[in-house]
Amino acid sequence: MRFTHDEWMQKLYGDDPPEQEFSEYAKRVSSVMEELWHRCLCVGADVILDFGFWSRGERDRIRTTIIEIGADFKLYRLTCSDNVAWERIQARNAALDSSLYIAENTFSVLKARFQPLDDDEARIEVPQNFQLNGISAQNSVA
Repeated sequence: MRFTHDEWMQKLYGDDPPEQEFSEYAKRVSSVMEELWHRCLCVGADVILDFGFWSRGERDRIRTTIIEIGADFKLYRLTCSDNVAWERIQARNAALDSSLYIAENTFSVLKARFQPLDDDEARIEVPQNFQLNGISAQNSVA
């Protein structure tokens, strides 16, 4: 089962939720999703967390939670240049299907908040040209 924050936000609050409400909406969605992915892991289901893992603290908290449940944790790092990332966002914005609209300023603000993985964080490197369609994770969390 794959959990993607943007899909839930879009379904519940539309393509471009108001900035002043966004943080509260995001907290609600995260809380419900976390309860559900916990349950999935506890019953032995495979789970993919497509969250972005924006901070070391978030990555550590999720990793600890998963290990405490007794599941395997795998972190995948996908990288690309800012230009490629913005091109992908523009393409996504042009055909919003279960995604949130991301303005250029929002992209810049979010990028500034991202904390890159530290050297001691185990991860699987995904080549920049790798296509995500068809990836499956067996008994693991990404």
